[in-house]
Formats: sequence, structure tokens, C-alpha cells
Amino acid sequence: MTPEERLRALAAGQAGALETLAMMQASTLESSRLDRATYLLVRLAALVATDAAPVAYRTHLAPAGELGVSPADVLGTFAAIAPIVGSARIQSAAATLARAGLLPTGAGQGSTSTS
Repeated sequence: MTPEERLRALAAGQAGALETLAMMQASTLESSRLDRATYLLVRLAALVATDAAPVAYRTHLAPAGELGVSPADVLGTFAAIAPIVGSARIQSAAATLARAGLLPTGAGQGSTSTS
């Protein structure tokens, strides 16, 4: 596979290219010494701060397709980082989570406000 083909595969979120990224990240949870939920929320904050694309959210947060933390935890993370990254970045991240298919499920999901 040429470098151009690898880049295209990575941009498309194709499994083969993502496997390389997964191997690079294999021990980061263990090395961090954080519990899984905290680890995912820290990664979420980093993705928000870098204005990452939906494919990056899927790659770094949920290879299985589910974020695995509560809506309250996601909103709490957004509240904690909003003064640093700004409200536009938070709104963009919420929309990106939706596009990536990673919005947490649970009671009251439809009542989330964008104010």
C-alpha cells in the first residue's frame, strides 16, 4: 500500500489503517493508571481541544461504537473545559459526537440544551 493509499484509508476510517493506531494506543489506558471512564473523558477533552474530526472521535474513544460514559459525565467534561476551549468548540464537539455515533444513551437524552 502506498503512503497516499494509507492516508486515504486512515481518513476514511478503514479498519486496516485504524489497526495501526490501535496498536500504538494499546497500553495507554494501563499506563495512564486512570479508570476507564476518566481515561475516556480526558481523551474527549483532548479531542475537543484539537477540534478533531468524527473519525478521530471514533478511533480514540470507541472502537466498539459506544463512548461508555454517562451524558452527565460528558456535559461535566464540557463544562470543565469550556472556559479554556470556548463555547463554539464545545458545540462543535457535541455535533461531532453525534456525527460519530457516540452520543451517550440514557434517560433524559432528548432534554439536553445547547445554551
